[in-house]
Amino acid sequence: MILAGAHHLHLAYLIENRPEEWDGTTVRALDAGSPGEPVALVEFSRAYAHMFGPPNDEAFSGHPLASRGLSPYGVYEVLHSSWIRGLERMNAVHPHHRPEPFASYRHFVFAFHDTTFECVAIDFRMSRHAGSVEEVLQRTVRDYSRDQARRHGGA
Repeated sequence: MILAGAHHLHLAYLIENRPEEWDGTTVRALDAGSPGEPVALVEFSRAYAHMFGPPNDEAFSGHPLASRGLSPYGVYEVLHSSWIRGLERMNAVHPHHRPEPFASYRHFVFAFHDTTFECVAIDFRMSRHAGSVEEVLQRTVRDYSRDQARRHGGA
Protein backbone atom coordinates (compact mmCIF):
# COMPACT_ATOMS: atom_id res chain seq x y z
CA MET A 1 0.00 0.00 0.00
CA ILE A 2 1.13 3.53 -0.64
CA LEU A 3 0.39 6.74 1.21
CA ALA A 4 1.13 9.79 -0.90
CA GLY A 5 0.66 13.52 -0.66
CA ALA A 6 2.23 16.62 -2.11
CA HIS A 7 5.19 16.47 0.29
CA HIS A 8 5.38 12.86 1.44
CA LEU A 9 5.42 9.33 0.05
CA HIS A 10 5.33 6.11 2.06
CA LEU A 11 5.24 2.49 0.94
CA ALA A 12 4.22 -0.29 3.34
CA TYR A 13 4.35 -4.02 2.67
CA LEU A 14 4.45 -7.35 4.43
CA ILE A 15 7.88 -8.83 5.09
CA GLU A 16 8.22 -12.58 4.61
CA ASN A 17 7.52 -14.31 7.91
CA ARG A 18 8.33 -18.00 7.49
CA PRO A 19 8.36 -20.01 10.72
CA GLU A 20 11.42 -22.24 11.06
CA GLU A 21 9.25 -25.34 11.43
CA TRP A 22 7.33 -24.64 8.18
CA ASP A 23 7.66 -27.57 5.75
CA GLY A 24 6.24 -25.84 2.66
CA THR A 25 3.09 -27.97 2.43
CA THR A 26 0.61 -25.36 3.67
CA VAL A 27 -0.33 -21.88 2.57
CA ARG A 28 -1.30 -18.94 4.75
CA ALA A 29 -3.25 -16.18 2.97
CA LEU A 30 -2.53 -12.64 4.17
CA ASP A 31 -3.74 -9.22 3.17
CA ALA A 32 -3.20 -5.60 4.21
CA GLY A 33 -5.42 -6.08 7.25
CA SER A 34 -3.74 -9.22 8.60
CA PRO A 35 -2.69 -8.41 12.20
CA GLY A 36 0.54 -9.26 13.99
CA GLU A 37 2.75 -9.44 10.90
CA PRO A 38 6.16 -7.88 10.23
CA VAL A 39 5.69 -4.81 8.04
CA ALA A 40 8.28 -2.74 6.19
CA LEU A 41 7.60 1.00 6.04
CA VAL A 42 9.56 2.97 3.46
CA GLU A 43 9.62 6.77 3.65
CA PHE A 44 10.95 8.53 0.56
CA SER A 45 12.85 11.82 0.78
CA ARG A 46 11.73 14.50 -1.67
CA ALA A 47 9.77 12.09 -3.85
CA TYR A 48 9.30 13.56 -7.32
CA ALA A 49 7.23 10.89 -9.08
CA HIS A 50 5.93 7.37 -8.51
CA MET A 51 4.08 4.54 -10.28
CA PHE A 52 2.29 1.60 -8.70
CA GLY A 53 0.72 -1.28 -10.60
CA PRO A 54 1.83 -3.72 -13.28
CA PRO A 55 3.68 -5.82 -14.04
CA ASN A 56 3.08 -8.68 -11.63
CA ASP A 57 5.58 -11.54 -11.29
CA GLU A 58 4.04 -13.56 -14.15
CA ALA A 59 4.32 -10.68 -16.63
CA PHE A 60 7.58 -9.24 -15.31
CA SER A 61 9.52 -10.10 -18.46
CA GLY A 62 7.47 -7.34 -20.12
CA HIS A 63 9.01 -4.64 -17.89
CA PRO A 64 11.38 -2.44 -19.94
CA LEU A 65 14.24 -3.17 -17.51
CA ALA A 66 13.75 -6.95 -17.23
CA SER A 67 16.34 -7.60 -19.92
CA ARG A 68 18.85 -5.60 -17.84
CA GLY A 69 18.55 -7.73 -14.70
CA LEU A 70 15.39 -6.46 -13.02
CA SER A 71 13.34 -9.36 -11.68
CA PRO A 72 10.39 -9.90 -9.32
CA TYR A 73 10.71 -10.09 -5.54
CA GLY A 74 13.45 -7.53 -5.07
CA VAL A 75 14.38 -3.92 -4.42
CA TYR A 76 16.55 -2.14 -6.96
CA GLU A 77 18.07 1.18 -7.84
CA VAL A 78 18.15 2.01 -11.54
CA LEU A 79 21.34 3.82 -12.47
CA HIS A 80 21.34 6.26 -15.42
CA SER A 81 17.54 6.18 -15.44
CA SER A 82 15.76 7.13 -18.64
CA TRP A 83 12.71 7.94 -16.50
CA ILE A 84 14.65 10.66 -14.64
CA ARG A 85 16.01 12.01 -17.93
CA GLY A 86 12.45 12.13 -19.29
CA LEU A 87 11.18 13.94 -16.19
CA GLU A 88 13.95 16.53 -16.55
CA ARG A 89 13.11 17.05 -20.26
CA MET A 90 9.43 17.42 -19.39
CA ASN A 91 10.26 20.08 -16.79
CA ALA A 92 12.59 21.93 -19.19
CA VAL A 93 9.69 24.04 -20.51
CA HIS A 94 9.33 25.68 -17.07
CA PRO A 95 10.65 29.27 -17.25
CA HIS A 96 12.79 28.74 -14.13
CA HIS A 97 13.94 25.20 -14.98
CA ARG A 98 17.36 24.16 -13.76
CA PRO A 99 18.65 20.71 -14.73
CA GLU A 100 21.07 20.45 -11.77
CA PRO A 101 18.54 19.22 -9.16
CA PHE A 102 17.67 16.24 -11.35
CA ALA A 103 21.21 14.91 -10.91
CA SER A 104 20.36 14.24 -7.23
CA TYR A 105 17.31 12.10 -7.96
CA ARG A 106 17.43 8.31 -7.81
CA HIS A 107 15.10 5.75 -9.40
CA PHE A 108 13.98 2.92 -7.07
CA VAL A 109 12.02 -0.22 -7.96
CA PHE A 110 10.23 -2.50 -5.49
CA ALA A 111 9.04 -5.63 -7.33
CA PHE A 112 6.38 -7.65 -5.51
CA HIS A 113 4.21 -10.66 -6.36
CA ASP A 114 1.16 -8.81 -7.73
CA THR A 115 2.51 -5.30 -8.32
CA THR A 116 5.57 -3.20 -8.99
CA PHE A 117 6.29 0.14 -7.30
CA GLU A 118 8.69 2.64 -8.85
CA CYS A 119 9.72 5.97 -7.43
CA VAL A 120 12.01 8.86 -8.25
CA ALA A 121 13.25 10.47 -5.02
CA ILE A 122 16.40 11.71 -3.35
CA ASP A 123 16.62 8.77 -0.94
CA PHE A 124 14.56 6.52 1.29
CA ARG A 125 14.53 5.31 4.86
CA MET A 126 13.15 1.92 5.83
CA SER A 127 11.84 0.77 9.20
CA ARG A 128 10.32 -2.45 10.47
CA HIS A 129 7.03 -2.58 12.40
CA ALA A 130 4.62 -5.15 13.80
CA GLY A 131 0.90 -5.14 13.05
CA SER A 132 -0.93 -4.97 9.75
CA VAL A 133 -0.03 -2.84 6.75
CA GLU A 134 -3.22 -0.83 7.35
CA GLU A 135 -2.34 -0.20 11.03
CA VAL A 136 1.19 0.90 10.17
CA LEU A 137 -0.07 3.39 7.58
CA GLN A 138 -2.76 4.69 9.94
CA ARG A 139 -0.07 5.37 12.57
CA THR A 140 2.02 7.06 9.88
CA VAL A 141 -0.86 9.36 8.97
CA ARG A 142 -1.44 10.25 12.64
CA ASP A 143 2.27 10.93 13.20
CA TYR A 144 2.54 12.99 10.01
CA SER A 145 -0.56 15.05 10.91
CA ARG A 146 0.76 15.66 14.44
CA ASP A 147 4.17 16.74 13.07
CA GLN A 148 2.55 19.11 10.57
CA ALA A 149 0.39 20.64 13.31
CA ARG A 150 3.48 21.25 15.46
CA ARG A 151 5.36 22.85 12.57
CA HIS A 152 2.49 25.19 11.84
CA GLY A 153 1.77 26.18 15.43
CA GLY A 154 -1.04 23.73 16.12
CA ALA A 155 -1.57 21.37 19.02
